[in-house]
Amino acid sequence: MNLQIHARNMEVDSRLRDHLEKKLSRLDHYLPNIMDVRLDIATVHHRSEGDRSVAQLTVRNERGMILRAEDKQQADIFSAVDTVIDKMYRQISRYKGKRRRQGGDRFDQTDPEFAASEQPPNTDENDTGTDEKVVRRKQIGLAPMNEQEAIDQLELLGHTFFVFYNADTAAVNVLYKRNSGDYGLLEPSVE
Repeated sequence: MNLQIHARNMEVDSRLRDHLEKKLSRLDHYLPNIMDVRLDIATVHHRSEGDRSVAQLTVRNERGMILRAEDKQQADIFSAVDTVIDKMYRQISRYKGKRRRQGGDRFDQTDPEFAASEQPPNTDENDTGTDEKVVRRKQIGLAPMNEQEAIDQLELLGHTFFVFYNADTAAVNVLYKRNSGDYGLLEPSVE
């Protein structure tokens, strides 16, 4: 497991590093075949709220599955890290429950390493969240346009995302509005 810790606007002292490594090293017990664990931590100053600690945890496994959790509400970096790890445990639990439901009776035989991994702490083994299912399907026509035309269309519709055929790259892209008010563009590729 490759562990990366990135800090912004703060120093990572030995006490904090030991705490992070101890907490993050346990993820292997709950989710097998983890390749990368990336933790981004930062201190952000807000005029009205004072300093806040931000922690974002991203976990990737060998199958290409990515789980991400974030916390922006804590004043203390240790609390932010603990909160984001608890959120990650819940995501791992939901992911494992989903895989178990999809595998059915043969789950233990088809993926024994995954089935044998421990259940994360503070999660119920039967707590798999809601049953996810597609409740609505919609077909859309994709007219070729550039990124600026897609931004205009997104604003006219009042949506938070817009799927379009990018005439410049000859590919389907997704434009989305970020919390900061600017835009992001997803350019899918087959791996």
